[in-house]
Amino acid sequence: MIVDADIVVVGAGAAGLMATIQAGRLARAANSSLRIVAMDGATSLGAKILIAGGGRCNVTHFEVDETAFAGASRHAIRKVLRRFDVPETIALFRELGVTLKREYTGKLFPTTDKARTVLNALLHECQRMQIDIHNSMRVQSIDRDNDAFVIRAAPKKGTEVSFRARRVVLATGGMALPKSGSDGFGYELVRRLGHTVTTRIFPALVPLKVPDGHWIRALKGVSLHARLELHSASGKRLQAFTNSILLTHFGVSGPAVLDISRYWTDAYADDPGSKIVVNWLPGETLQSIDEWLLAQDTSSIGRRLSQRLPERLAKTICESVGVDSATVSHQLPRQQRRALAGALVETQLPVVGDRGFTHAEVTAGGVPLSELDLKTMQSRFCPGLHICGEICDVDGRIGGFNFQWAWSSGYIAGVSAANAVI
Repeated sequence: MIVDADIVVVGAGAAGLMATIQAGRLARAANSSLRIVAMDGATSLGAKILIAGGGRCNVTHFEVDETAFAGASRHAIRKVLRRFDVPETIALFRELGVTLKREYTGKLFPTTDKARTVLNALLHECQRMQIDIHNSMRVQSIDRDNDAFVIRAAPKKGTEVSFRARRVVLATGGMALPKSGSDGFGYELVRRLGHTVTTRIFPALVPLKVPDGHWIRALKGVSLHARLELHSASGKRLQAFTNSILLTHFGVSGPAVLDISRYWTDAYADDPGSKIVVNWLPGETLQSIDEWLLAQDTSSIGRRLSQRLPERLAKTICESVGVDSATVSHQLPRQQRRALAGALVETQLPVVGDRGFTHAEVTAGGVPLSELDLKTMQSRFCPGLHICGEICDVDGRIGGFNFQWAWSSGYIAGVSAANAVI
């Protein structure tokens, strides 16, 4: 059975739903009776939306620009972000009945503090636009048929069905959180249609692991503000983030760790000597800490440090360099004092890997933006195919930036696809 449609959107996550809604809105405004079909292989739609932000969904960030992203060139990313920016995102969700609030981190959440509010609003708008959405419908292939596409899909239960469409929007996502349905098959689909993907496809915004037996693992549950720097083997600083980090039973997590993770993975692939250095006291230097330790204070090192660091961490750092935390700091021999200062502001994090796509929030790598017309997100190799969202070679920092990429790129793809067939 072949079903005719004007636009088929493959993938009903954030980018796919945005593309679907914008295509539907444009068709309605033009009094056009386009048939728009969206499909997703997942049993339940919007899994990533529902778990984002601890189940609250940080829809975007109050200030988004190209500097928050990696992958494609910043110039290319800026072009897309400017077509549908943060104020327009806020306005759209307000139209959909979702008011957003800004928190001290700059993240924008629904005032309900429920991700379900966001997903329901998107799905309700699709319903209002009379769009056919099919979940548990896995696309098997997409082939050209003269000026159209034939999309073959198989439901988890039932008979295989094919759609013939004039335009296709590919929003399949990457490989992060495979339980949400993102298993990387979108890369195979896009390759068959003439595209390439980057040589590296790897987890981003992902916790990092340290070796068994390292003292960090014994401090699971300790959280603090710290600065992480990525250095090359030659000592050049490549990237840095200052934010909260969490020590865990496997290594480290938290915003600063998630943000630097993709840069470490990328750098390490070319330069195995690349390393992450932790400053447990952001703003302090070897010299300033050395002077602080020399101050005439009768308190023990442990007591002084526990005023600035979690007590368990302070004691363990002392132990890691052979310093008795009960010692009065200015009585330390110079060599021990300098070793302690180095441990406080320049601890090398012995990363042995990350926790993989299962625990990653986003995928690094994908379809190069150079292969797309950024005014339409249309393929330069396969006319009629629009590509948006996480499948593109764009990944952002934690805090709503990746959602904004989804909204912006999805908007362009949906509007452009509809404009082409109205």
